[in-house]
Amino acid sequence: MYVALSDEETIRQLLPSQPNQCFETLYSRYVNKVYQRCLSMTKDADQAQDFTQDIFLKVFNKLDAFQERSSFSTWLYSISYNYCADQLRIAKRLPTTSWEEEGMGHNMADVEENQLHEETLQVVQQAMTTLSVEERTLLRLKYEDGMSIEELAQLYDLKPSAVKMRLKRSREKVKSLCVQQCLS
Repeated sequence: MYVALSDEETIRQLLPSQPNQCFETLYSRYVNKVYQRCLSMTKDADQAQDFTQDIFLKVFNKLDAFQERSSFSTWLYSISYNYCADQLRIAKRLPTTSWEEEGMGHNMADVEENQLHEETLQVVQQAMTTLSVEERTLLRLKYEDGMSIEELAQLYDLKPSAVKMRLKRSREKVKSLCVQQCLS
């Protein structure tokens, strides 16, 4: 009877001697899940496919840096989320047409509101960078990807009460850092 190796065992045993087999094993296990994550963020099948390929190239190039501080799947999902978010953020900064070309006038109130929103996002993003990878991933999975407490508990192999406490502590850290940055 053949017993499949865990992700971490696969990396430990196959990466040094059979890197292609290691990559193929992990790719086949997770390609559909990563694609679905990308699709849920981009709402575009072609873009999601491109992002999925880019993410696996990035993961394979960084695989030797995986330190098992979290499960491989958590690490992979974190990279996936961050890659998609970064690509979407870059795309927003590079508009293909100007407001005038679209015939959309703008008033100062809208511009100021957008600037305030952008500044608030920057403060929150800066605060998020001070959290651990696991804290950031947990918050993003819950609030940006809409995962339930039960799904998170299963993913992290925790009790729902532990997930709730980790979310609460991470939110409080972000809030405290945001307040500090706004006051300084």
